[in-house]
Amino acid sequence: MRYVVPESEVEWSAIRAQGPGGQNVKKVSNAVHLRFDVLRSALPQAIKQRLLGLADQRLSTAGVIVIKAQSARSLEKNKADALARLQALVDEASVVPKVRKPTKATWGSRQRRLEAKGARSRVKAARSKVID
Repeated sequence: MRYVVPESEVEWSAIRAQGPGGQNVKKVSNAVHLRFDVLRSALPQAIKQRLLGLADQRLSTAGVIVIKAQSARSLEKNKADALARLQALVDEASVVPKVRKPTKATWGSRQRRLEAKGARSRVKAARSKVID
């Protein structure tokens, strides 16, 4: 099931974009900071835990995801871009990871490993000095 992030749980702030942009770049606030508090959101607890467990620089220690969007020249497009990136994070966290079942190494793989170790040992032993 896909969990859509409601815009009511997102906090927006318009900022000035960085980089080149011509005459308007220092006058118009077209870039967007999106702030999403994971702990206070209405997401299921499992998704919250996976979001908080992400090793992502956009996640603060207080559990707030901050996304900066400044690629477009209009405020609306930057808002849509930031919201789409947040939704992608939530979609990624909503996938339940598969539990790894440990398996035994096969007999053949153990034999191949031991043969490779023996061959390597013989190569290294051949490098030693020959005693007359």
